[in-house]
Amino acid sequence: MEHLTVQANGGTFHVARTGHGQPLLLLHGWPEFWLTWEPVMRRLGERYLVIAPDLRGFGDSTKPDGPWGAADHAADMLALLDAMKLGRVGVVGHDVGGAVMQPLARAVPDRFAGLFFFDFVYPGIGARMGTPDRLNEIWYQSFHQMDMAPALLSSSREACALYIGHILRHWAHRKDAFDDVMDEFVENFLKPGNLAGGFAYYRAAHAGRIAMMQGHAPALPPITTPACVRWAEHDPLFPFAWTDRLAESFAVLDLKPLPGVGHFPHREAPDLAAAEIAGFFRRIWPR
Repeated sequence: MEHLTVQANGGTFHVARTGHGQPLLLLHGWPEFWLTWEPVMRRLGERYLVIAPDLRGFGDSTKPDGPWGAADHAADMLALLDAMKLGRVGVVGHDVGGAVMQPLARAVPDRFAGLFFFDFVYPGIGARMGTPDRLNEIWYQSFHQMDMAPALLSSSREACALYIGHILRHWAHRKDAFDDVMDEFVENFLKPGNLAGGFAYYRAAHAGRIAMMQGHAPALPPITTPACVRWAEHDPLFPFAWTDRLAESFAVLDLKPLPGVGHFPHREAPDLAAAEIAGFFRRIWPR
């Protein structure tokens, strides 16, 4: 595993890289950073050049000085690809990473061979995200709007570990999926600016999330780049039933449930996750 520091879009980005072949860009979610992809990267590296940056605000990348939404991250990633002299790439994303992929693909569709998603937010979820039966799951998005949140969670290592550990274990179906790296995840979010940096995405996304739940999200044309979605069967945060309107957002869609996993398939079942990713890109992007 090679670790790079790349200057792009006025920021400094930490990037993990391994393998050889056609390039795949892996975009993590919250509460994650590049390390969440390591098991999948090692499996994909035999066929692909696999690149996993820390998004702005996360890991060892530059921290934003205010809200930083999906379109901002998309601009960062496009500049990162340019700085790394990468042309046409495949993109894999999860959670926040999946949100970033949508404006990225709309901005420069010809730049991407294909889009592979694990569970993520898209406009068709609509009002379902805010229904009473979901409030006990989405509370964290409102908590992240509060000025006190980063200070509270960084007040001690125990506080940070309790919060990050709860999220990772609760959202996973395989509860031990992060046990071998939990210390590294806690240390990562205790680095200066990393809690607030991750929350900056939710602050930027808040108005759009409310508009989506109220049915006021802007109508956007479907993304034309081929898309593969493997939605976890046991995700407590984003139920599989929420995939029913994906075809409105993606003109070319390959959708299937992913059995036996929760919100983090890439950590819970890396063999399965890597096989699904490789299978999709083999079909649409032969050597």
